Amino acid sequence: MTGNKLLKTVLGTIILPFCAQAQQNLTQYVNPFIGSADHGHVFVGANVPLGAVQLGPTQIPQIWDKFNGWDWCSGYNYKSQEILGFTHTHLSGTGIGDLNDLMIVPANGKLQLTPAEFNKMNTGYGSSFKKENEVAKPGFYSAYLDDYQVQANLTATERVGYHQYRYEKTDNAHILVDLGYHINWDKPTDTYIKQVNDSTFVGYRFSTGWATDQKLYFAIRTSQPIQKVRFFDGKEEKLGQTTFKGQAIKAALFFDAVKNKTIELKVGISPVSSTNALNNINAEIPSWNFEKVKQEADQRWNKTLNKIQFEADKDTKTIFYTALYHTYFAPTIFNDANGDYLGTDKQVYEKQDFVNHTVFSLWDTYRGLHPLMTILEDRKINQDFIKTMLAIYQQQGKLPMWHLQGNETNTMVGLPAIPVIADAFLKGIIDEKDYPLVWEAVKTTAMGNDHGLKYARELTYIPIDSMPNESVAWALEYAIADFGAYKIAEKLGKTEDAVYFKKRYKLYEQYFDKEVGHFVGKKANGEFRRPFDPLMAKHRENDYCEGNAWQYTWLVPQDVKGLINLFGGEEKFLKKLDYFTTMSSDLGGEASPDISGLIGQYAQGNEPNHHIPYLYAYAGQPWKGAALVRKAMTEFYTNSPAGLCGNDDVGQMSAWYVFSAMGFYPLNAMSGVYVFGSPMMQHANINLPNGKTLAIDVKNQGKANQYIKSIKLNGKPYAKSFITHAQLLEGGQMEIEMSATPNKNFGKNKADWPSSIDNN
Repeated sequence: MTGNKLLKTVLGTIILPFCAQAQQNLTQYVNPFIGSADHGHVFVGANVPLGAVQLGPTQIPQIWDKFNGWDWCSGYNYKSQEILGFTHTHLSGTGIGDLNDLMIVPANGKLQLTPAEFNKMNTGYGSSFKKENEVAKPGFYSAYLDDYQVQANLTATERVGYHQYRYEKTDNAHILVDLGYHINWDKPTDTYIKQVNDSTFVGYRFSTGWATDQKLYFAIRTSQPIQKVRFFDGKEEKLGQTTFKGQAIKAALFFDAVKNKTIELKVGISPVSSTNALNNINAEIPSWNFEKVKQEADQRWNKTLNKIQFEADKDTKTIFYTALYHTYFAPTIFNDANGDYLGTDKQVYEKQDFVNHTVFSLWDTYRGLHPLMTILEDRKINQDFIKTMLAIYQQQGKLPMWHLQGNETNTMVGLPAIPVIADAFLKGIIDEKDYPLVWEAVKTTAMGNDHGLKYARELTYIPIDSMPNESVAWALEYAIADFGAYKIAEKLGKTEDAVYFKKRYKLYEQYFDKEVGHFVGKKANGEFRRPFDPLMAKHRENDYCEGNAWQYTWLVPQDVKGLINLFGGEEKFLKKLDYFTTMSSDLGGEASPDISGLIGQYAQGNEPNHHIPYLYAYAGQPWKGAALVRKAMTEFYTNSPAGLCGNDDVGQMSAWYVFSAMGFYPLNAMSGVYVFGSPMMQHANINLPNGKTLAIDVKNQGKANQYIKSIKLNGKPYAKSFITHAQLLEGGQMEIEMSATPNKNFGKNKADWPSSIDNN
């Protein structure tokens, strides 16, 4: 071994694991188009990590079946070949569409006031474009608009979108600002614009949709003077004023493109006021330098992506870093540079000492995305998430379910904020001074009345007489949240509450129908639902949510041992789990489109199944879970626009991949346990927020080598099939040796099995 190689080895195994690694250029491995085709629904455009502004193209939804353009929930789908214009807010990976606020159209020729119809670009504004002329990178988006002959370049800061348009065709050049444009579920209710001077415009756009009372204020600054402005309310032109209010205000800003073919716009947004939107521009982009802002966005993304330095083949590395990129789209910032934000009660909270957030897709993200943030992000960001949830509780009387732009949408099932709060609490992230409010919020929310919760409160099951659909889904999710309440109460020394919530998290047992071996809806008289079809998956017309009985049979991550006991022990549990993952994937007629990525009846494309492969470790056969995880990663995550098998769900699908590709996953984040699976890399450095690094070397990595043969931790043999959060935060050196054949002794002994309960 040469001296240089020896030095490199020493540094790599002794010094570097305990300190942050040198930053690499990792944005080059991100492919933002992954998940933009089919049902992935990801946002494509320019933003920075967790940024309020997500500036990107909005396209024409193609209407198909009853979902009416479902695959354009983000406003974009890879198969579209036209761009209407560019909007400043988008959702990513959701199954419901909203936002796409504040449409900007760089246009010329005849002034068009309404968007073009699909495949009829001469009917309104918008332009066709060629995919080969489209570029998307972290923090940057570019496309050439063929019909307008305009090169469009976009970048962003947290609260400001930066547009750069280069006009080759200068005839009647203008920028159309359309406050009336809406897509999917969104519709404007009140719009306003005011011309301040020849280069500054302010206003607002209020709307209803998934977020029933959304308020977005804006400010626009142009790099060159606007020579003429035409204002419209719908198609009716308004003359002789500089201030206009109506339901669908539009403004056409004309400039001299012959004299200067390039015009730039800085567009600040705010949930509070147009004054704050203008101040956000001053705070974040005070000067005109598009390339500088673009480079700073790239640097922001590089800093974030370097939290994990992952070495693998090029495709795997691209899939991994794109997944990590997608996990940082939300929860988005929802305050101004001065700390002001709009509460769920529609009151303005000024100059707060935390960063308020929104877009909490908690039913999805409590499982993997938020636990990932506890590993990668410092206490401040995770505390801000919790402080936001506690503020929402104070404003609406309960913790959020699916929070969107200052609105509670009450979407999906259960009480999914509680597992996030419990996870942060048990990991020591929440400040002790906040403990009283934490417990008040958790207990008050858990003791509510909505959606059958009163039955859980009374320690009984939810009868299908009272809740004809989804009762089992709600009940199982309640039980998971109740485990979080139990653990918090236990740690706070609230003995009576702990005893009570321990009973509640075991209520899942009351739904277990021994005759059929599944969790089944139950009548008030104690009878289980009959007739019963465990494969029936009609959307929201069974006892489950976006799933069937087979897929919900395993949704007890808080008490896997208890679940195993329901089946009569490990042997019967494993036999049923084996059958589940190898049986026919037929779902019958009218199945929910969210049930996708099937391996047997295991559905990688929907969150209630994400923990299932890792259940094998709880019965001494982690190698079977490894094979299932590897199959899901290689078949359902690819380096292509159709590279996600289902909705990304605001980053949860991606978070599952980030964890699983590193070789472990938090089956129950509240237990402080990560279960080993099947790592996809040769090497990874996890740069932890405490300044330490966990370096993972994987020997014999290869397509056929999907099984863990052995593990060493800091040079010593490690026989357990899991690692704890506390161990992970210590950093150090882990060596994982892979094999094409399973080592059935790894994780076989009961002493080496993970526990869903006892590791905090």
